[in-house]
Amino acid sequence: MSDNIVKKVCKELGLTYRELGEAIGYSEGAIKTAVSTGKVSEPMQKAIELYRKNLELQKELERFEQFKDLIRSIK
Repeated sequence: MSDNIVKKVCKELGLTYRELGEAIGYSEGAIKTAVSTGKVSEPMQKAIELYRKNLELQKELERFEQFKDLIRSIK
């Protein structure tokens, strides 16, 4: 893997390694090790991907709620 998913996601989301670790159930040390060695375990990678997907779905749900509120206000 040329780009480290941990670095990429932390940069995209403005998270520290500690914050990402807390969000996906890993210690800050485990996250730092993955970054320093360039080796992200499959479970860690999957946890990061699921975390990103969860955030996307939360944003989508929020947009639907805003749309629903808009429709209600028109009635």
